[in-house]
Amino acid sequence: MRQPVLVSRSSLAQARTLRALGHPVRIEILTVLRGGEQCVCHIEAILGLRQSCISQHLRILREAGIVEVRRDGWNVFYHVCSPRVLRLVDALLSEGEQGGPVTRRILTNPRCPCPKCSSKMPRSRRTQHAAG
Repeated sequence: MRQPVLVSRSSLAQARTLRALGHPVRIEILTVLRGGEQCVCHIEAILGLRQSCISQHLRILREAGIVEVRRDGWNVFYHVCSPRVLRLVDALLSEGEQGGPVTRRILTNPRCPCPKCSSKMPRSRRTQHAAG
């Protein structure tokens, strides 16, 4: 008869983190979040994905304890909880192809309506952007 294997809580937490990192979109989201707290619309503008897709991936990262959320009115902001996760992503990226689509783009997208980007935009461009 086989003995059951006892798994530590830390091993379970590590496995949960690795599972959450197991999708290229989530790696790209973490690359965006490397620059600090970002709102969902900013991540959407940078990655060029629908908000619903990004939200699903952010939910997985949040449930794994990799990112945390902060709400400010209509805006929802995400940030990485621990720099060790970014070091792990760096280690993974150093083993494979260097730089995905996000790392080859400028992280401030003039088409992003988020407060962070619109505050950097000249007033005349903000008015044009808001119109449309």
